Amino acid sequence: MSASQIIGWREFVALPQLKIGRIKAKIDTGARSSAIHAFNIQERSQKGKKIIRFEIHPLQRDDQTIITTEAELLEYRKIRNSGGTAQFRPVIKTQIEVGQDLWVIELSLTNRDVMGFRMLLGRQAVRNKFLVDPGGSFLQSRRKP
Repeated sequence: MSASQIIGWREFVALPQLKIGRIKAKIDTGARSSAIHAFNIQERSQKGKKIIRFEIHPLQRDDQTIITTEAELLEYRKIRNSGGTAQFRPVIKTQIEVGQDLWVIELSLTNRDVMGFRMLLGRQAVRNKFLVDPGGSFLQSRRKP
């Protein structure tokens, strides 16, 4: 496997459809699904589709920087949090960019204020795309375009 297919346990990623140019994500192969910190979540209908509007703090330890964005709601899904408690969360599909790679992932919206990372990238998102080097950090983030 080439170096372009190896990621560290944490990486800077972009979510272009959500207007997030850079957010630090923890790569967690122990988590099945991916999640992002979201608040002020509102649902509305637009041309027969359900749209989720929400706000994000893209920077750790910075509650002043806010990005307001929206995406089509895929569904509400029962997801177990890190404490094992089941929650029903809104799930969206969006593009993610890691290094030179761009693809679509499913992303649940939840309050991650007390967590160490604003975004968690689970094993479904990286399956068949990357190997995770648990000793490496920002391996793709250092790559030049």
